[in-house]
Amino acid sequence: MSVKNIVLVHGAWADGSCWSDVILRLQKAGYNVLAPQFPHTSLADNLVRLREVLADLPGPAIVAAHSYGGQIITALGPGAPNVAGLVYIAAFGLDKGESLGALLSQGPPTPALAHLRVDARGFAWLPQEYFLKHFAADIPPVRANVMYAVQQPLALGTLEDVMIEPAWKNLPTWYLVAKNDEVIPPDAERMFGKRMGATVVELESGHVAMVSHPDVVFNLIVKAATSVS
Repeated sequence: MSVKNIVLVHGAWADGSCWSDVILRLQKAGYNVLAPQFPHTSLADNLVRLREVLADLPGPAIVAAHSYGGQIITALGPGAPNVAGLVYIAAFGLDKGESLGALLSQGPPTPALAHLRVDARGFAWLPQEYFLKHFAADIPPVRANVMYAVQQPLALGTLEDVMIEPAWKNLPTWYLVAKNDEVIPPDAERMFGKRMGATVVELESGHVAMVSHPDVVFNLIVKAATSVS
């Protein structure tokens, strides 16, 4: 292996357990894998957590992210420590000066984002009905309900966080487009991958491709790990 460390970054309305099937495959293949929990209170807080994890690694890592997790790995910036490459799984990949709020305001909300519940602290949650119907649309209901139970809400203030110089401008990048995504529009995912200059693959999958298609996600991460030095 060129790179043996893998860090997996969960997005909003998920937690590190969403990577479980991918983790099992990576560990079996001999990789050192970490899937930390992120507070999703602000981009700055999430970035601190990710940098702490990277700083403790014995060497470089491939960092893979899902959904809002793409915002976190992108914000690592041009001097990302211990990072050899980035893998985006149906994830946001903003450019300098962009924010999620501005991006999402360009069109009507996607089916999942149209049904958010905001609590008194300003955190957005996905109600159970719409979590199963749109977020985890191609996941068996029994498992989707477990995912719903452990969801990590997202502070609405994160939508106003403005991206700095993105890490993907300085690192090799891979991007998986989920063609049936009901959270991030698939055309937006294609745009992210294209302007990154990423190696792009497309998959007939809903938003949580690492749960519904763990073999494909595993293979993409391994491809990234064996393509960098």
